[in-house]
Amino acid sequence: MAKDWALCLRFYTRLDWEGPQAVEMAGFAAALRALPLAGASIGGIGALALAFPRALGLSPLVAATLGVAALIAITGGLHEDGLADVADGFGGGATRARKLEIMRDSRLGSYGGLALGLSLLLRVFALAALTERSTSLAAAAMIATGALSRCAGLAPLLALSPARAEGAGAAMPRPSSGALAQAAALAGLFSLAPALYGAPLARILVADLAACVAAILVARLAERQIGGYTGDVLGAAQQLAEIAALLALSAA
Repeated sequence: MAKDWALCLRFYTRLDWEGPQAVEMAGFAAALRALPLAGASIGGIGALALAFPRALGLSPLVAATLGVAALIAITGGLHEDGLADVADGFGGGATRARKLEIMRDSRLGSYGGLALGLSLLLRVFALAALTERSTSLAAAAMIATGALSRCAGLAPLLALSPARAEGAGAAMPRPSSGALAQAAALAGLFSLAPALYGAPLARILVADLAACVAAILVARLAERQIGGYTGDVLGAAQQLAEIAALLALSAA
């Protein structure tokens, strides 16, 4: 599990303690069982970035902003880039081929900019609302949604075929049934973290469901728009799953 956790961290973040090298995709299908553990670790880094400024007396809004900034820094904006590309492609392309072409363009369009802005606002304000109740609750929510969203974000990979014959999406292997079961169990376990700081179990279940529904909706939309998934679609699914879960947890 430790080796699989390290492999997932190398793939999903900028952490590469072994030096620059390609992740071996052959063993990645089994390693995906540790994806929620890697996601919780990423969320934990964001939680520390949120908790430290609160300990210094900074406002919940500033702390939440720094927490989200830490998530972006550690992942290199991997998922945010996917969300922006999907928004640009699906919003600006008239045909399947044109949508895929736009998604490969590194330039940011208006749809992508709007999607990024809304994503940041929703995450920051949801975390700020949680931080106002309890810094520990907000930190636990970052750990929980880090794990949950990355597991839920595999929905397009499980439901669809690659939209392209090449690229990151096509190279991404589907997890084995055993790895998927372990990942789901780990994600469910980490999603309970906010319960340690007062979050009702019913609210946590709603957050779990919201994350899964959001990722499934992204998969359905991708099927209609481009006939399959790409690496960008997987990133968008993770982002919307995280946002949905945070909104559910932060609801009054």
